[in-house]
Amino acid sequence: MIHTIASFLSIPWVYWSLTIAYGVTVLSIVAVVLSENRNPVKSLAWVTVLLTFPIGGLILYIFFGRSIRNTRMISRRKKRKLLRAEPMIKTQADPADAVLSRESRQNIQLAKSLSGARYYPGNTVKLFTDGRSKFESLKRDLKAAQKYINLQYYIISDDSLGMEIADILIDRANAGVKVRLIYDSIGSMSTSGKYFKRLKEAGIDAEPFAKVAFPTFATRINWRNHRKICVIDGRCGYIGGMNIADRYIDGGKTFSGWTDAHLRIEGPAVATLNFSFAVDWNFMGNPLLIDKSTSMPGSDGMKAGMQLVTSGPTSQWSNVAMVMLKAIGNAKKRVFIQTPYFLPPESMLKALQDAALAGVDVRVMIPRHSDSLILTYASRSYISECLKAGIKILMFDGGMLHSKVVIVDDEFSSVGSANIDFRSFEHNFESNMMVYSTELNAELRRRFSTAQGLSESIRASRWRHRPLPQKTFESILRLLSPVL
Repeated sequence: MIHTIASFLSIPWVYWSLTIAYGVTVLSIVAVVLSENRNPVKSLAWVTVLLTFPIGGLILYIFFGRSIRNTRMISRRKKRKLLRAEPMIKTQADPADAVLSRESRQNIQLAKSLSGARYYPGNTVKLFTDGRSKFESLKRDLKAAQKYINLQYYIISDDSLGMEIADILIDRANAGVKVRLIYDSIGSMSTSGKYFKRLKEAGIDAEPFAKVAFPTFATRINWRNHRKICVIDGRCGYIGGMNIADRYIDGGKTFSGWTDAHLRIEGPAVATLNFSFAVDWNFMGNPLLIDKSTSMPGSDGMKAGMQLVTSGPTSQWSNVAMVMLKAIGNAKKRVFIQTPYFLPPESMLKALQDAALAGVDVRVMIPRHSDSLILTYASRSYISECLKAGIKILMFDGGMLHSKVVIVDDEFSSVGSANIDFRSFEHNFESNMMVYSTELNAELRRRFSTAQGLSESIRASRWRHRPLPQKTFESILRLLSPVL
């Protein structure tokens, strides 16, 4: 067989035909890259790779270079139908009438212009920074479900926590509760197929957001649904950075502990979590969901106005990143950030530098060691530029820091699934709750201060003298940061 193919390819006209076809393919892709009018640096990088390493570059582009920006996740007609059917969504407030700072009103208007995100006052919120308390609360709410459960997680493991959650979901499904589950194919790749089969056999609609399998593997591997959302009976909702796995409680085999951030919400903002879930569910080819939300503010929790901002590779704008950039640009006192991976786009890095150089107290907390060696060292390549501008870099030594938190001045905070990195801002489907609350802001600052007590503040003089091989390794990985 191999001899036959070799003989066929040795025919001159066959060789030149294939060469010309391949060349036309590469040049066509270069033309597509140029026509998309992306960031010039990224476009130039892809053109260089395609022309210099045609075969490898073509493979890389198929996996990581294609753009689906401006792809509509839901039709306008279906979107209007969802909005009309959801009574709580109609209770949005005009931010101009809210007792908020001018800066907060600007943030709210920006988010609405970017993605149609609506602002809802009158919510109560509880903050969880450890997995044990978060999952105890979630399990109680799941067990109390009477009508429906909409659950969406990037990672759902088949370990002890995952099995316990599965048992609860199956019990509720057997009691007549409608249970729907969205998981990510890449994030949950290590989870046994038997786990999801068991859920489906119990009548649970458990589906991957974008199933990664041949022949669609190459077209989907770079677009991951990183959201962590749960809505129970429209009565309460959860959003944040914790996935379903034992390590989010005990740190797993690698870390002594796990610090994260997740919110439990009661009030009209729960309807926006349902709306986000319904859009993703419909995008997967399923019927449009019309699940009512009747959540009212609870008596226990901090008072907050909220605005859910979602973004993804289909969005016209980098919604989450742009709202964060506006908040950072408006900062007068402080910008505190917790992120497991710090690979900021140039615009984000400049915004943080501008704030620090203008006298704003800017602090970025990252883990000493994250759950990814590559991302740990890629993140460190940005530290020198931050220190030069007066940004304080804090390395957390209390285990794994997985929180995705941005705190600005006394009123604005963001908690959700988006890291401060290229992947979250450009390639992943993300969701962050923008919260306007002095109470939550103060509580997040208090917990930031506690975490700072377990961190080392990096000094520029010491950082400059780290080993040359480490600097080189960091710089090489930084080149890959747009696709990490």
